[in-house]
Amino acid sequence: MDKKNETSESILQGLQEALETAQGKRTDAKMTMRSVLIVPVKEYTSADIRRIRLSADMTQRVFAEFMGVSLKTVEAWERGTNKPSGCSSRLLMMLEMDKDLPLRYPFVQVRTKTL
Repeated sequence: MDKKNETSESILQGLQEALETAQGKRTDAKMTMRSVLIVPVKEYTSADIRRIRLSADMTQRVFAEFMGVSLKTVEAWERGTNKPSGCSSRLLMMLEMDKDLPLRYPFVQVRTKTL
């Protein structure tokens, strides 16, 4: 039996065992079930956004680049004219939980210059 058929057979056998266990036909098998809970994204006020940005020690321009939005968008968020949503809100949540988050990813580079 080639590798592809072997893999297919293994998957089918696993599915059959899972089905039999779910139907109560098998009591000898131990199955592990995993559930995932995704916390809903928060809504942020203009003050929240400014606080998060400052805690990450970013200017509005750098923050905009990090968030993948325009400087005008960040300005509007901080004025309260617009609110972040979707991916931007999720990224804000992550940054709020960990202000050092940007430093662990290669697309953010910090350079220090002594004057």
